[in-house]
Amino acid sequence: MDATHSLANRPYEIFCGAIRAVVGMSEATINLVGTELLLSLFGARDQHLRQIREALQVDITHRDGTIRVQGLADSVVRATEVLEQLKALAERQGVLSSNDVDAALGNASNHATTIHEPPIATATAGRHVRPRTSGQHAYVNAMRNHMLTFAVGPAGTGKTYLAVALAVEALTTHLIRKICLVRPAVEAGERLGFLPGDLQAKIHPYLRPLLDALNETMDYEQARQRMDLDIIEVAPLAYMRGRTLNDAFIILDEAQNTTVAQMKMFLTRMGTGSRIVVAGDPTQVDLPPNTCSGLSDAISRLQGIKGIATVRLNKADIVRHRLVQEIVQAYDEAER
Repeated sequence: MDATHSLANRPYEIFCGAIRAVVGMSEATINLVGTELLLSLFGARDQHLRQIREALQVDITHRDGTIRVQGLADSVVRATEVLEQLKALAERQGVLSSNDVDAALGNASNHATTIHEPPIATATAGRHVRPRTSGQHAYVNAMRNHMLTFAVGPAGTGKTYLAVALAVEALTTHLIRKICLVRPAVEAGERLGFLPGDLQAKIHPYLRPLLDALNETMDYEQARQRMDLDIIEVAPLAYMRGRTLNDAFIILDEAQNTTVAQMKMFLTRMGTGSRIVVAGDPTQVDLPPNTCSGLSDAISRLQGIKGIATVRLNKADIVRHRLVQEIVQAYDEAER
């Protein structure tokens, strides 16, 4: 049996591909089913190939019906997955657009990580969540194995989403009795003034990101029913003072916008059988000038304590639209 045939069933191989490592680099050779797909797949003047090359930093060439992809291992895997998606789409609809390429790049996952990673079971029938990068894999393992986990990283790295998914799994499997989603009510550089409505209506805009993550991992009616029963609580940080939460999965989102005193107050809410995840992006602090972020302070102050883990995600772990990665990179370079 040749190498091409032995690899044919691997989910990230396309057509008849074979991947081999070459001094820290990888190479994929892809035999096209039909050359009539080439123009649609590559785009006019190879514009689709250029999009993939620039996004994933791989080299893609074509000769005699064979596509060759070269680059870092993860990038080659993702590039072959993108090409597989685009090939299937071209077979269905013919001409491809640059938006189709963007969508395929956004959907491409790091199979080298996810292939052996057990899924996080959500409360939605048939739906599972998997970490899609090595950083996310480390993050999930940290949450599973530590009572307190700090997660820092840019937008789009799955800090909140994965924590909520793991909390829903723990609730569904009866490892905990309550989920508590917490967020500081700090405006992101804007003064919204006095919001109309009762207390719930006033705090709802601040808690919307947590509700979005919850609705992704649990049916709406299930979530609403459990919130009515106080099994799931979504609350501003100020509501945590004076409480002790037992057998709970507690998530603090946007933790970079807590003060040192608020962070101390929050962390001491942990009761018996509880787990805490603290997530934030130190580059997006909305506190008043000269105010120390409780997130950075806590990570520095609590390092080395057994049972506490700190996971640092970076732009390589961003799984939103590919432009988010480039936006973060541009801002990072400007700040340096």
